[in-house]
Amino acid sequence: MDIETELNNAQREAVLTTEGPVLVIAGAGSGKTRTIVYRLAHLVRQGVDPAQILLLTFTRKAAQEMLARAGAILGHPLTGTSGGTFHSFAYATLRRNTSDIGFGNGFTLMDRADCEAVCRDVKETLKLGKGDRSYPKKATLLDMITKSRNKELTIATVMEREAYHLSPYLDDLSAIADGYAVFKKQHALVDYDDLLFLLDTLLADNEPLRNQLRTRYRYIMVDEYQDTNLVQARIVGHLAGERGNVMAVGDDAQSIYAFRGANVANIMDFPKIFEGTKIIRLEKNYRSVQPILDLTNEILSGAAIKFDKHLYSDLKSDVLPQVVYPLSDQTQARLTVEHILDLGRKYALHDVAVLFRAGYQSFPLEVALTRVGLDYQKFGGIRFHEAAHIKDVLALLRLVVNPHDLMAWQRAVEHVKGIGPKTVARIYRAMHTDDAKYMATITKKHDELRELLNELDGLRAMAGRPSAILERILAFYQPILIDKYPDDYPKRQAGLEQLGQIAHNYTDMDQLLGDLSLDGDPDDEKRKENAVVLSTIHSAKGLEWSAVIIIDLVEERFPSRKAMQRPEDLEEERRLMYVACTRAKECLTLFVPSSVYNRQSGISDPTLPSPFVLELPSTVFTPLKESYGGSLEKRWPVDSRPSFGTAAKSAVREQDAQPVQARPAATVNPEKLGFCTHKIFGRGKIIACPAPNKYKVNFPGFGIKTIIGDYLEML
Repeated sequence: MDIETELNNAQREAVLTTEGPVLVIAGAGSGKTRTIVYRLAHLVRQGVDPAQILLLTFTRKAAQEMLARAGAILGHPLTGTSGGTFHSFAYATLRRNTSDIGFGNGFTLMDRADCEAVCRDVKETLKLGKGDRSYPKKATLLDMITKSRNKELTIATVMEREAYHLSPYLDDLSAIADGYAVFKKQHALVDYDDLLFLLDTLLADNEPLRNQLRTRYRYIMVDEYQDTNLVQARIVGHLAGERGNVMAVGDDAQSIYAFRGANVANIMDFPKIFEGTKIIRLEKNYRSVQPILDLTNEILSGAAIKFDKHLYSDLKSDVLPQVVYPLSDQTQARLTVEHILDLGRKYALHDVAVLFRAGYQSFPLEVALTRVGLDYQKFGGIRFHEAAHIKDVLALLRLVVNPHDLMAWQRAVEHVKGIGPKTVARIYRAMHTDDAKYMATITKKHDELRELLNELDGLRAMAGRPSAILERILAFYQPILIDKYPDDYPKRQAGLEQLGQIAHNYTDMDQLLGDLSLDGDPDDEKRKENAVVLSTIHSAKGLEWSAVIIIDLVEERFPSRKAMQRPEDLEEERRLMYVACTRAKECLTLFVPSSVYNRQSGISDPTLPSPFVLELPSTVFTPLKESYGGSLEKRWPVDSRPSFGTAAKSAVREQDAQPVQARPAATVNPEKLGFCTHKIFGRGKIIACPAPNKYKVNFPGFGIKTIIGDYLEML
């Protein structure tokens, strides 16, 4: 093991600093795992008993890999080292101390199915939701309870922020949560969340045990510290003490799991909690070429709260990342496919990834890829053709074209209570044998069936474009959507909006159905060969590709509409953008559609580019604007003028501006892109400048406001 030659200076410092608290800020692609592995090996090489080392990770696989690699360096296994997840460590510790946590005869650990069953039983015992078809399912009940506990917020707060459509059931959910806790205690049951909270309480109250564990685990290492929640951070504090030998490794800029309870404050406050913390920054990137890192550094420069870091690489390139401005979200899919085909000449298709903020955003692209015969594999969210609500609507569309489609009939009537597969078959026979008597009887018995049949008759009588027919179907389906999927219908609604936008491009119904129904093989767990990767950014964390394309970089899509209401959520969206860009090794392309089709008005509404794009200085990317002829030209779009971020305060070099035609002057003063105050709304963060002396400001508690600069005081 040659630390001098096999590690860079920052990695070497992290490995050799073994005493006292250490915080390693590991930028994307900076060799974080390598550093942990070498530190494990170094500790043992220096005579530390492996049994005195505790390695906490977020997956068992990660811990096993690190211990195996350290053993390979040493030439023998690290026998005795405790390495695993927070939950596995908690389980083992609690098992040895059952009487101290109120389970003298032991406890049983429940899996997800067990927990859902308990929620269902508690609901039934409390006689809640009887006869209410819209009542939240047991999985949703458990999700709300788990989110509330992991975030350490009330169910009311979680519901207000993430599931407002469930607010009529707030009192019921609170009662079920209380009953769930009582049931577990009465039956000596423990869920995964309990493992952490019971250990936290045990360590806080039991000083002898706390001291015993501190003596045993003299060296503690925690991976992905930015993903810890509040209780996990407290457990680390109990085990290490204020001055213990604890090393936390992570990247504040990659904290993107707040929806699971992760709290970025844990890594930010680490130096405050552990006295005398030494901060070491891993900034050398081994993944991406320097122009990509220049762009990602600019994204980070706009963060309100962060550990300063500047990623750099020995991998050079003369090619800047591209920012493509399609005329609309409709043409974005076509241009993305063309770009993928172009990249396919240089890279294997499985080494090309298209990333997006939410799963539904890839639907138009999935259709476009299918149309040209390009295979793809999707991670995060479900494939367009597999979404249940999309199948529901397509069944109605198929019946407009072909009333003999039995499978479509089965799908179309499954929301009608009291009608199963056998009755559907009987209805099908009656319709095709003109059995008017049976049809009169069955429709009289089922009002919903009569409404469905009348709607289909009306749809078949319609003439016009597929988009008009689909518009009417979506209006008819809306109450069915809410009734059939009460737990998450707002999320599904976004997918239906995309379906409506896809239909806008078609004049032939058969062609539309053909493109929508060409379903490929279901995704495998393993990555396919020669298939483009489509992925949500959350699912892409930890992965890398030679070429990365990010789509829909406009306000209300990325950042999402919900995220723009709270400053801390907007900051997480910035980190999400950083994670997305740092997945690229050689080629990075950002798509910023200039308009989004509005189904209600039938026209395309102009969009405002994502603030993360607006902040980028013109020196770090090449702009490409779609012409009305469909080609791409190297020039700034008129509706998206270059704005200069904090790292671009120096003037743009004259030669950089020369190749760009008709480039308007910058309208955002770099000194004013930051924070401001307003007499009514208070302090806010400026996120964009859509016009001279006009600012879009995010005010906590009030949301996004567009305000004339004269009424703002710049900070």
